[in-house]
Amino acid sequence: MVMRKDLATAMNARILGSGKETIVLAHGYGGDQSVWDEILPNLTARYTVVLFDWCFSGAVKDPTLYDPVRYSSYDGFAEDLICLVEEMKFSACVFVGHSMSGMIGCIASIKKPQLFSRLVLVGPSPRFINMEEYEGGFDMSQIEQLFSSIESNFEEWASSFASLVVDASDPLSIVKFGNCLKRMRPEVALSLAKTVFLSDYRDILEKVVIPCDIIQTRNDIVVPNSVPKYMQSKIKGKCEVNIIDTEGHFPQLTAHAQFVEVLARILG
Repeated sequence: MVMRKDLATAMNARILGSGKETIVLAHGYGGDQSVWDEILPNLTARYTVVLFDWCFSGAVKDPTLYDPVRYSSYDGFAEDLICLVEEMKFSACVFVGHSMSGMIGCIASIKKPQLFSRLVLVGPSPRFINMEEYEGGFDMSQIEQLFSSIESNFEEWASSFASLVVDASDPLSIVKFGNCLKRMRPEVALSLAKTVFLSDYRDILEKVVIPCDIIQTRNDIVVPNSVPKYMQSKIKGKCEVNIIDTEGHFPQLTAHAQFVEVLARILG
């Protein structure tokens, strides 16, 4: 296990740009920091940008970094985020978290509010499984099918999952995310899928007091449009929902011009 103080190196952390304000970009399940490539030129011209790869990513060289017990909940990731930001000596930064990283940022902001000035949550969800009075987007049987597909034929699943969640009109981005997914070790992909898709963090939302913005696409197969509205109603701090007129779960890849526009508006 890597000493927590060496996280920046282990997680391929990079600092780009030199603006007064610091933005930390955190990718989601199956990704790595390359999912932000399309928006980097714009952001680095105006901000100091911190990029990194979560320990589950295929881009991380040390396979011992991912501990399935530590990362069986988002708390382990939130602790890594806090350690990383502190190790790099940043505070009051803007955290932009995609998908699972949105909820990780929420947890980290509750534990160490002084590290974050604002949360920007891209396609976040506190719970993926439907229940009475809550639409998460998936039935338990669909989630179980997803697990068994990862287990039985990981490569095939990765290709089909990528084409499902990325805007179909952008084949290059589908291939890019698919390749990211395939770089994950199959056992890590399965273990983390269980952490993500069985999670329920609805009860932490009322403890989030830092200003929040949710960025959601018009049509996202992973996160129904009722979810950002639900989160907005529960988050204690000021929370705005920003809808980008595009499809899929990766607006930073497939609608980057609109994404940058929305981000600029959020950050004033």
